[in-house]
Amino acid sequence: MNNKNYDVIIAGCGAAGLYAALNLSRDLNVLVLSKRELTLCNSSLAQGGIAGVYDNPKDSPEYHKHDTFVAGGFENDPESTQVLVDEANIDIGKLIELGADFDKCPDGSYHRTLEGGHGMNRIFHHADTTGLEIETTLLRNVQQLDNVEILENAVMCNAKKTETGFSILVLTNDNEYTTYNCRYAIFATGGIGRVYEYTTNSAIATGDGITIAHELGAEIKNLSYIQFHPTGFNNKHTRETFLISESVRGEGAYLKNCNGERFMQNYDDRLELAPRDVVSHAIMAEAKKTGSDKFYLDITHKDPEFVRNRFPMINEKLLEAGYDMTKDMIPIFPCHHYLMGGINVDTYARTNIDRLYACGECSHTGVHGNNRLASNSLLEALVFSRRAAADINEKIKSDSGYFETYDFKIDNEAPHIPQGIRTEIRDIMQRAYFVIPDKESLPPDLEEVTKLKNFLCDGNFKIDRDYVEARSLTTVAYIVLKDAIEKLKSKEKMEENK
Repeated sequence: MNNKNYDVIIAGCGAAGLYAALNLSRDLNVLVLSKRELTLCNSSLAQGGIAGVYDNPKDSPEYHKHDTFVAGGFENDPESTQVLVDEANIDIGKLIELGADFDKCPDGSYHRTLEGGHGMNRIFHHADTTGLEIETTLLRNVQQLDNVEILENAVMCNAKKTETGFSILVLTNDNEYTTYNCRYAIFATGGIGRVYEYTTNSAIATGDGITIAHELGAEIKNLSYIQFHPTGFNNKHTRETFLISESVRGEGAYLKNCNGERFMQNYDDRLELAPRDVVSHAIMAEAKKTGSDKFYLDITHKDPEFVRNRFPMINEKLLEAGYDMTKDMIPIFPCHHYLMGGINVDTYARTNIDRLYACGECSHTGVHGNNRLASNSLLEALVFSRRAAADINEKIKSDSGYFETYDFKIDNEAPHIPQGIRTEIRDIMQRAYFVIPDKESLPPDLEEVTKLKNFLCDGNFKIDRDYVEARSLTTVAYIVLKDAIEKLKSKEKMEENK
């Protein structure tokens, strides 16, 4: 097995991983691991935009913080949230400097859109493909750096703490195992969407970084804080659900039930612009009331030319599916979208494991509380990955040149895992913990997940992509359901003591 040494290894090639690489000192030797092709990540799928106060005297970080706290049920971490809103201007400015092409008004000023939960127009966007614009901008800049190597189609299989940092076992496309050693590691591995039957997440979102961090002893916090997006395109032919961006509602679209009637007025004064958890819960309540899961997003009352120009990608995808959003109501239903919990970190993205950092969706900074405010995720990825890089730049100055390595044991004769484990996990999660938790189902389902987790983790199986992802999904499902049960018990106890 090969061994290679780097100052810093970044697991993940989304916005958080790439921005960390850009902000690390140029004299550091950096490796970025991309699990699949370079732009396959949740960052690339982000449609709406990046929120932040930048060159706007009408808005302020305090307004942004207020909206973030309201959306997050006031469970947000005050210090981390203050950092997020105060430093948004730094990273939005840096994106512009790096060449990100945000939409502008006719007078040349930046166009800022509105989304649910925001009291001000503060969301920078590139039509309806902002994430892809940011991802490709960052990638283009990172690829020009001589000190950064990007390894494509590289699966992080395991990691072990050493005296000098970490040893990371990586499986490449040619089925070759390599141990990479580093002084510092940044996990920027994204979310856990594939633990659900239907998700807006990309195929790589199996919670690998969270699982490996958990095995290293990192604190995992609030993993049951999962956001279900209310307007996933209701096309059940594919597991990856096409998202109808919140900005469609921000531009005036109506939510309608199976009878073609608006209904949000019965649930929240903010109507269609209520935060995502409120809208998702309202849809589930309305589904129970009407006995139907048929719901629609209707923007046909807006100027067709405006709609086509504002949402070119959404319009194109809907046309491919047989819907013209300028004439037809769009069938929608909630689906898994985003993770607010994760590897617990401080304001410099430091975990409780020395030299291990976590950024982006796999981390828990606390800025989202129990529900993410729209378009705060790309901002979080940038702010805290930049701060992680700054912390590493300072600390690594006092490091020695020696690398210790861990000897991973590989059994090439071990059998493949049995088929069907991931399907079973998705069925359990969809049943037990979708939008509104099923209190009766949670305990027995946790028991089933625990059995699957122990079967995989204690067994001797071939360490390939299938095994790594199945192990990750069972582990995160276990942590989510365990956390959900604990939170429900705590809530019931509080209500008893009132």
